[in-house]
Amino acid sequence: MKMSDSRIIKAPQEVVWAAILDPEVLKACVPGCTEMSGSAEEGFEATVVQKVGPVKATFKGQVSLSNMDAPNAVTLSGEGKGGAAGFAKGAADVKLAPAEGGTELTYDVEANVGGKLAQLGSRIIDGFAKKMADQFFDNFQQAVEGPSDPDEAPEVDAPDQEGKKKGWFKRMVS
Repeated sequence: MKMSDSRIIKAPQEVVWAAILDPEVLKACVPGCTEMSGSAEEGFEATVVQKVGPVKATFKGQVSLSNMDAPNAVTLSGEGKGGAAGFAKGAADVKLAPAEGGTELTYDVEANVGGKLAQLGSRIIDGFAKKMADQFFDNFQQAVEGPSDPDEAPEVDAPDQEGKKKGWFKRMVS
């Protein structure tokens, strides 16, 4: 299955680029991720627990980064094995470009599943994959720029010079 989308992240392109290469940011953004280790240069190892329809599985796998054109584009490729549940693999071509108000992040995702997961049917799998991609990029956007609703921001956050709350990753690199 294939998916594409884009969104504006209210942060400079260099900050968004640094976030997409950071294992702590990726761990926080991947739905169900319980472990993430490694580096952008050598690739990441991850453990993700997910329930797709009636099938719950723990996937262990690798994520590698290729086609790196800092700070403009990168391809994230991953494959995870979920034991009896089957496997999932896919790739996301991520492009960053300056935009009014921040950085435009555009992604094209292609994903495949096999084993018991594949037996669930394409409607369930396609819906789940779209939900996972949307959730990842929503989480990523919030980690970089902070909550969209100022009332959601934790009290410990220090406002930046314009009085707005920053995302936890943006606070680290600012």
